[in-house]
Formats: sequence, C-alpha cells, structure tokens
Amino acid sequence: MDRITIIVPCYNEEESLDRFYPEVQRYVEKIPDCEFSYLFVNDGSHDRTLEKLRELAANHKDIFYLSLSRNFGKESAMMAGIDYADGDAVIIMDADLQHPAALIPEMVDFWRAGYDDICGKRINRAGETFFKRNMTNLFYAIMKKFSTSYEMQRDVGDFRLLDKRCIEALKLLRENQRFTKGLFTWIGYKKKEIPFEVQPRVAGKTSWNYLGLFNLAIKGMTSFTTAPLHLMTFIGLTVSLGAIIYMIFVLMGALIYGDPVAGYPTIMTVMLFLGGMQLLALGIIGEYLSQIFHETKRRPIYLVDEFNGERVIYNLTRERAIVK
Repeated sequence: MDRITIIVPCYNEEESLDRFYPEVQRYVEKIPDCEFSYLFVNDGSHDRTLEKLRELAANHKDIFYLSLSRNFGKESAMMAGIDYADGDAVIIMDADLQHPAALIPEMVDFWRAGYDDICGKRINRAGETFFKRNMTNLFYAIMKKFSTSYEMQRDVGDFRLLDKRCIEALKLLRENQRFTKGLFTWIGYKKKEIPFEVQPRVAGKTSWNYLGLFNLAIKGMTSFTTAPLHLMTFIGLTVSLGAIIYMIFVLMGALIYGDPVAGYPTIMTVMLFLGGMQLLALGIIGEYLSQIFHETKRRPIYLVDEFNGERVIYNLTRERAIVK
C-alpha cells in the first residue's frame, strides 16, 4: 500500500485546524488503497495552534506534529516537514483550505501514472489588489526573461504532490535563504500541472503583507539569477557612453559656437542621477552580499522543539534523539 504524508505548515491557524482535518479526510477516504498520514508543522505560532495540534494528535493516530523552536518562516517550515515525512510521497497544502482538498485523488492518479511532481496551478487571483496582481506579473516576467537554465513555473505555488525522488532531491538543497518555488522547478523531474481556483480562507487572516512578499521576490531573484548585476553593468556602460557624448557636445558648442555652458541646474541633475544610479548598484550588490553572508554561516534551516509531545535535540529527520 502506498504511503503519503500530507505536510501542513501552520502559523497562527488555531481557527482553521478543526475544519481542515474533516474536510481533507472526505477526499482521502476515497482512496482506500493508499495510507495517509498528516504532519503539521507549527512555525512558532503565538495563538493556540500548538495546543490544537496536541489535541488532534491525541485523538487521531494518523496525525503527527512538529513544533519549531521559533518562527522560521514558511519556507523553513516546509523543509522541516519534508525532512520528517516518511511516506512514499508528500502533499504540501495550507491549513486555511485555500488549496482544495478535492484535487488530492486526481493528484494521486497522476502520481501513479508516472509523474513525480503534480502541482496546483492557480487560474484566478480573486481577492488580490490591482497592485499585487501587477507586481506578481512583473516578477514572473523578470524571472522568465533572466533565468537562462530553466523557466520558473508561473502561478504555481506550494500546493503539490512530490514523489520520493523529489523529496530526496530537496533534502540535498540545504541553503538557508530558501525560495522553495524556485527549488521545486530547479530539481526538474516529470511535472504535471492541475488548474484550480483558490478558495476563500475558512478562518483567520493571512500573515503575508506587501513587505514580506517583496522580500520573497528579492530572495527569489537573487537566489536564481545574477541578471541584476549584469543589468547594472550594462546601465553603467550606457551612462558612461552617454556622458562622453554629452561632454563632446558641450565642448564643441562652447569652442565653435561660443554657447555658454549651463551651470547649477545641469550639475545638480547629473550629480543626482549618477548618485542615484550608484546607490541602486550598491543596493543590488548588497542583496547578493547578504545572501553570501547568511549562507557562509551554515546555520541550520530550522530547529525543532517538539515532535508529538517529545522534546527534540536532534533535528534533521525522524531518526532523532529525544528527551522524554
């Protein structure tokens, strides 16, 4: 019998958990020749999420939970779930049920047909602001233009089924500054996209804000392309060439025609423009340096505090030492 682990990252999801398990079970039970288990990852929640997970684990033998030592972010929480999952495949989905559980049987069918990575593809962005939709489109356009080795999947997120081969491949990628959407694409393997409509949250509110999404986009670009560095080199060359041409134009006008050279406004305009370009270039270089800074420390991606009621002192897999 195939064994599949459903990984559910949780951050302040106490209101959603009671509804999540019964809803998913409705569709899981339609696949009788497959053994499902649940692995909830509490990512340093500040509400009663951990208490709810303890109750669920005590009442259902197919439910397990991890509690991280603090909030490490969703990317790290997903990696913790992948490390601790012990099935032949995993399904990653959100606790708020915006990922429709009705697609699970179809995902399993494609997996058994030979696909390694069956991912949900969003066909709507209902509820998103005009600004967020356009910034998302701009991000994908930039990544498509400058990612030369592969093309990142568009409108495809974390909702997916991953075969054991993909799981073991992801375990090899221990980078601290994680952009999992890019890593899913980078590992390759046989993929299948299933379109779905994002459902309304069953409870609570999203913890994502514009600053968090902007930081994630920057992390994605600096993790998977060096195009911004090349772009600044091109801009620098262009500005330098333009400055030389303008200098020749001004000199010729002054020497041949006796035109007076514009003073304060011209100098200020040029200084502000060049100063802005230099700061932009330094900022881009700084983003790459910050990535190097974090990666060279070689800190663990996450730390686990508790696994099903037991304190954890070794964090990589279920082959762990525990304190009773």
